[in-house]
Amino acid sequence: MESQMEAVKVEGFGPDSEVEDLGRCVDEISTTVSRLEQRVNDVEQFYLTTDNMELTITKSASAFKEKVKEKQLTGLEKQQQEASQREAAALKRMQELMRQFATILRQITQHKWAHPFMHPVDVEGLGLHDYYEIVQKPMDFGTIKSKMEAKDGTGYKNVREIYSDVRLVFKNAMKYNDERHDVHIMAKTLLEKFEEKWLQLLPKVAEEEKRQVEEEAKAELDVKLAQEAVHANMAKELSNELCDIDLQLEKLRQIVIQKCRKMSTEEKKKLGTALTRLSPEDLGKALEIVAENNPGFQPTAQEVDLDIDAQSELTLWRLKVFVQDKLKLAGKCSEAVVCNNINNNENTIKSNSKRRREISDALTKNAIKRNRKLSPNS
Repeated sequence: MESQMEAVKVEGFGPDSEVEDLGRCVDEISTTVSRLEQRVNDVEQFYLTTDNMELTITKSASAFKEKVKEKQLTGLEKQQQEASQREAAALKRMQELMRQFATILRQITQHKWAHPFMHPVDVEGLGLHDYYEIVQKPMDFGTIKSKMEAKDGTGYKNVREIYSDVRLVFKNAMKYNDERHDVHIMAKTLLEKFEEKWLQLLPKVAEEEKRQVEEEAKAELDVKLAQEAVHANMAKELSNELCDIDLQLEKLRQIVIQKCRKMSTEEKKKLGTALTRLSPEDLGKALEIVAENNPGFQPTAQEVDLDIDAQSELTLWRLKVFVQDKLKLAGKCSEAVVCNNINNNENTIKSNSKRRREISDALTKNAIKRNRKLSPNS
C-alpha cells in the first residue's frame, strides 16, 4: 500500500496534502475492514459450535462481545425470568414430594422395630471389628433426618436420594447380620413395608422427573434460539456495514480516477515493454488487474490481446506500480545471483592459483634434488 501511494504521489497526481488525505482514507477503511473481519469470524465461530449451549466469542473482539451481551440481554432476560419461575415451581413441587416422603419415613421410624436403625452403629461398643470391612457406606435414620433438614446446601436434592439412603439402612443391616439374626429379620420386614409405601408415591415422583427433563430441554432450546436470533441480527448488521465499505471504496476509487493525470504515449509504450519482462506468474497477475475494470477481458485465455490505449487511467497507473515493484524485486534477485557467481569465480581463481603455486614449488624442489645428485662434489 505504501509503495502504491508513493507511486501515485510521484507520478499520479500532485499535492502532498491530497495524497495524505487519500492515505488516511485508506487507513481508516483498512482498520474498519479488519474489525469487521474479526466480527465475521466470531459469528462464524458461533455457528460452527451450535452444539455448545454456551455463547462462543473470541476474547480479542471485546467490542463485539459487549455488543452481543447488550443485545442478548434483551432477548435472554425474558428466558432467564421464565427459567427462574420454572425452577421455583419445580422446587415447590419437589418440596411437596419430600413432605409426602417424610410422612412415609415417619411411619417407618415409629415402628417398634425401628430403634436399631435410628442412630449410627456403635462399632467399638459392640465390638464389631469387621463392620467397616463389610459395610462400605454406613447409614442410619438420624443421619437421614439431619440431611433432610440441612439448610447449607448439603441436603438432599430430590426424593430419590432420600429413598436410596433409606434402603441403604436396611440393606447394610441385612448384609452384616445373618438371615436368622433378629436385626436382619427386622430390617427385612421394615424394608418390605417401606417399599410398599414407596410404590404409592413413585408415580408422582416419576411424573415430576419427566416434567423436569422436558422443562430443562425446552429451556436449553429457548436459550439456543435466542442466541441464534442475536447472531442472525449481528450477521445482518455486518452485511450492511460491509455494503457501506464497498460504497466508500467505490467513492475513493472515483476520487483516484479523477485525480490521476493522463499517462503519456511514451509512458504507455514503456509500460507495454515492461510487461513483457515480467515472469509468467507476475504477468498473469497483471492481466488480472486489467480484467478487474474490463469484464470482457479474459486474462486466462491462451492468446491475450492487450490494448494499452484502451485501458482506463486507473488501470494504467495500477499496472505501472505493479510492474515497477515486480521488476525492482527481480532486479535485486538478479544482482544477488550475479554477486554469487562473481564470488564463486573469485574463489575458483584463488583455488587454481594456489594449486599452481603448489605444483610449481614441488617441481622446483625436485629440480634442486636432481642437480645435487649430478654435482661432482656430491
